Amino acid sequence: EDVRFAYRAEEPVLAGLSLVAEPNATTALVGPSGGGKSTIISLLQRFYEVEGGRILIDGQDISGVTLRSLRDSIAFVSQDVFLFRGTIRDNIALGKEGASEEEIVAAARQAHAHEFIIAFNDGYDTQVGELAAQLSGGQRQRIAIARAILKNAPILLLDEPTAALDSESERHVQKALDDLRAGRTTIVVAHRLQTIVNSDRICVIEGGKAVESGTHAELSAREGTYKNFFAAQFGEPE
Repeated sequence: EDVRFAYRAEEPVLAGLSLVAEPNATTALVGPSGGGKSTIISLLQRFYEVEGGRILIDGQDISGVTLRSLRDSIAFVSQDVFLFRGTIRDNIALGKEGASEEEIVAAARQAHAHEFIIAFNDGYDTQVGELAAQLSGGQRQRIAIARAILKNAPILLLDEPTAALDSESERHVQKALDDLRAGRTTIVVAHRLQTIVNSDRICVIEGGKAVESGTHAELSAREGTYKNFFAAQFGEPE
């Protein structure tokens, strides 16, 4: 609601941004680089505080709740997955304190990760290594998704989760993300528009504001920013 924010004085990133992410639906944020999309994701988790306006969840201003209660309600999967030194099991279990083996395996199955995990000699006891170097990008993403599934938070934030993946890995990860989004309020940032054309609502973020919103079909029918953005990637939308 009318959110304003800047990392540096006199250089606003968000300049009176207003948008609504509906419950049990996927809201996609698209637009040119530097428009403020990833900043929105950071502000929702209160890595930074807004300088003006409000962010509300169910009508409650997030600045008035504890960080723990806010972040307990949010699962976050980003392009740059961080896995801690330890086993695959340890890294999935971070999603829920005291998680049982059955819960960890169930989350891995839902994330389409179980098959590649048990293919390792040590299975879930496999050490991920320094910076998880022995895992592919798609494998790291699916472990992060399993972690988010285990957390079972009502709000899901996705920041370019498939941007760095090859097409085969992206297919597996996208399938896992589709399962994860079911029944949750999801906000996804994407540059590759083919990943978000089926979103319930698409918001075009430009110059720190939401300049357009609607479904892919609605926005494609307008002579606006989204249509131009889509045409730049794929030619004229069908």
